[in-house]
Amino acid sequence: MATVTKPVPSRDEPRRPNVASANLQLPAVRDYEQVDREISGTLRPTLFWFLGLGVAVFFLILGISAWMYQIYSGLGVAGYNPPVMWGVYIITFVFWIGIGHAGTLISAILYLFRAGFRTTIYRCAEAMTVFAVMTAALFPILHLGRPWKFFWLIPYPNWRYVWPQFKSPLVWDVFAILTYFTISSTFLYIGLIPDIAVLRDRENISPIRKQIFSMLSLGWRNTDSEWRHFARAYLFLAALSTPLVLSVHSVVSFDFAMALTPGWHTTIFPPYFVAGAIFSGMGMVFTIIIPLRKWWGLKHYVTINHLDAAAKLALFTSLIVGCAYMNEWFVAWFSGNEAEKSFFANRIWGQWWWASAILYTCNMVLPLSLFVQRLRRSAAWLFIISFTINIGMWFERFVIVVPSLSHEFEPWQWTSYRPTWVDYSILAGSFGWFAMWFLLFIKQLPVIAIAEVKEIVPPRLRTVHAHGIDPAGRHFEFEPDTPGEFA
Repeated sequence: MATVTKPVPSRDEPRRPNVASANLQLPAVRDYEQVDREISGTLRPTLFWFLGLGVAVFFLILGISAWMYQIYSGLGVAGYNPPVMWGVYIITFVFWIGIGHAGTLISAILYLFRAGFRTTIYRCAEAMTVFAVMTAALFPILHLGRPWKFFWLIPYPNWRYVWPQFKSPLVWDVFAILTYFTISSTFLYIGLIPDIAVLRDRENISPIRKQIFSMLSLGWRNTDSEWRHFARAYLFLAALSTPLVLSVHSVVSFDFAMALTPGWHTTIFPPYFVAGAIFSGMGMVFTIIIPLRKWWGLKHYVTINHLDAAAKLALFTSLIVGCAYMNEWFVAWFSGNEAEKSFFANRIWGQWWWASAILYTCNMVLPLSLFVQRLRRSAAWLFIISFTINIGMWFERFVIVVPSLSHEFEPWQWTSYRPTWVDYSILAGSFGWFAMWFLLFIKQLPVIAIAEVKEIVPPRLRTVHAHGIDPAGRHFEFEPDTPGEFA
């Protein structure tokens, strides 16, 4: 028999701790002034920031030096071993394209679905998307024997009457990357306009920065008509960006699926690549946002609830990727194709067993720990998991590229592959390039969206409300001595 209880009036409810609720996502944030002050305060450089920038520039210089040595000596120093003519460069190209997909997912798709946990992390993910695509775009050029001829991939009228081979997926990548970069950059900039206006109107700002912010804010005055047009433009760009999540990495997967090489010629690659891209992007989001929330004191903006919801999304994509792995095994066995069966046997139990072990452990086994709520709500564990996800997803691309090329149809073609110091240096340089741009970004523009955070902060009332907020902006339902409630 059901028990019927009388509802307790809100005035008689016991006082609760400082935790988020359905109508109060950021209980430690009192008013709009606090949002402006604390988020704008992250723009001041610190010692940790200078150290991080120095490390990033060091690795970038290391990568540039290795590339110059490769240009002087030829591609032979990159460790290519025919028929393995796709190595670290193509692996890392696919890796960085995948990193950029989480930004579009968080900023566009979750915006259309009105997922509340995206509010404080989407700006970081959007910036990550733009810089990851900038990094990925370098590797097709690095892969060329004559990188100064990269513009030959672009169809333009020329005296040679030579056009790119439009049937080649490598040419499709050019259009996919350019389209993705254009839309992602526009989406990031449109969302930044109200926040740039906040920075423009701050006191104690240099005249040069004020003039730059004035131009970038496009004369934003915070009027009703501006917000109406802004909301429509943002919604339109979100709807336009959503197909890119599916199309761009599907086009990248065609680089492999259109070939007859064992392990590549399969129709599962487009959804498999898209799910893997979102999974790897979520790992990079954790790698970036967790140190930021700790070092810049943003734990009351990027709360454990936000990290918990993002971890559930990472767990879901991990399960999809795991199902794709098992589907690959089943198709290779069920097809009866001896070349496919031999390839997968070599990949799992043969010479590449160690790479497959890293792949399956990092992408299938360790993410299962996110089923445990205590681990899912631990920032330290999520940070560790994010590193394993990044490592696992890089080795996923390694396992796709190298074992297939090194174990094709003819046994006399079977070979091995060993990256050289040039490959490792350029790989490290790509992380330095990405980190340099991201560190410069977070010291010039807000890493958390000021305007959207204000939308979820209860406004300060002029008069006392019975069960809400007093004139000082304090929430009645919380204990006065709760840490973070009253600063």
